[in-house]
Amino acid sequence: MTKTTGARPGPLQGMKVVEMAGIGPGPFTAMLLADLGADVIRVERPNAGAPIPMGPQFDNNNRGRPRIALNLKNDADRASLWRLIEAADMLVEGFRPGVMERLGFGPDDCLARNAKLIFGRMTGWGQEGPLAHLAGHDLNYLGLTGAVDAFGPPGEPAWPPLNLVADFGGGGMYLAFGMMAAHRHAVATGVGQVVDAAMVDGASLLMNMAYGMRSAGVSTKRGGENILDGGAPFYAVYACKDGKQITLCCLEVQFYAAFLERAGLTDDPAFARQFDQSTWPDMKARLTDYFLAKTRDEWATQFGDVDACLFPVLSIDEAPKYAHNAARGTYETVDGSHHAAPGPRFSETPAHGPDHVEKDVVDVGQVLSAWSA
Repeated sequence: MTKTTGARPGPLQGMKVVEMAGIGPGPFTAMLLADLGADVIRVERPNAGAPIPMGPQFDNNNRGRPRIALNLKNDADRASLWRLIEAADMLVEGFRPGVMERLGFGPDDCLARNAKLIFGRMTGWGQEGPLAHLAGHDLNYLGLTGAVDAFGPPGEPAWPPLNLVADFGGGGMYLAFGMMAAHRHAVATGVGQVVDAAMVDGASLLMNMAYGMRSAGVSTKRGGENILDGGAPFYAVYACKDGKQITLCCLEVQFYAAFLERAGLTDDPAFARQFDQSTWPDMKARLTDYFLAKTRDEWATQFGDVDACLFPVLSIDEAPKYAHNAARGTYETVDGSHHAAPGPRFSETPAHGPDHVEKDVVDVGQVLSAWSA
């Protein structure tokens, strides 16, 4: 069983968190808190199935915390959950609006029993609004922010950016940040509160710079035609001789100059006007042919010691072995699965490495005993 009662190292050591089991961004929030030392208890329904058919030990976002099974139609299990909530600093839930209220564990009831509690709510559309009652997923939320329209070449359907932007960036991290801000207020005042984190809101916040660029007239077209979405030849992905790819991001003029010098293109008039968009199609075509002349790793070696912002595109299998990632300890292997190490890194309160994912449900009595010790 994962250790409890503040035994985990990190800046959040001693914080107690109840996680109502869900999928996607809610577990990601709970993982972030557990990674940094919080004592998180994952509350699941008995015999709950996994949304993706794979062994539970490979559900990496569930790492670092024990699982308990509670049937909330059972009075004894309801009483156990109340004891946990009354002792907790935070609660994380990711159900549709109104579900926790119908279960009898809504924020008003919880705050009545624990005035300092931070009640974190993770949804796609928020707790109110015309879409609040509807189901959705990462790409749906992202589609309403203007982001999806910015992905992919003109005239073709956009490529889904995995579920990184709305689920985990605009969802899980957004909620974790909000809950920590609310916790600071609770520590100072003794007053808890509800944190309503909607993925459509968080993803919109991540688009803030893009909206500024559009207002300034710097970004004026759909995806694949502007500076940061693949339209600019100096900020793009290119295929190489071996079918692998490199990223070229020499956006600033000094990095662009460094790239041209190392590439032997400094005196080529086709590359003389970096920000003249009328020259971009020809530059893009020239660079497409240029990078097909060598393999990905040959290009990475040629540009590896110069500030040209050219680096290889790695596969998921390659990334943990890459020299820089290995030197930083960015990944660790736990139970046969690569895990990204906890972050960010703290000088005075370093976090423990990634813990394994609990495959077995533990007895709620163990957890309650540990939390009351």
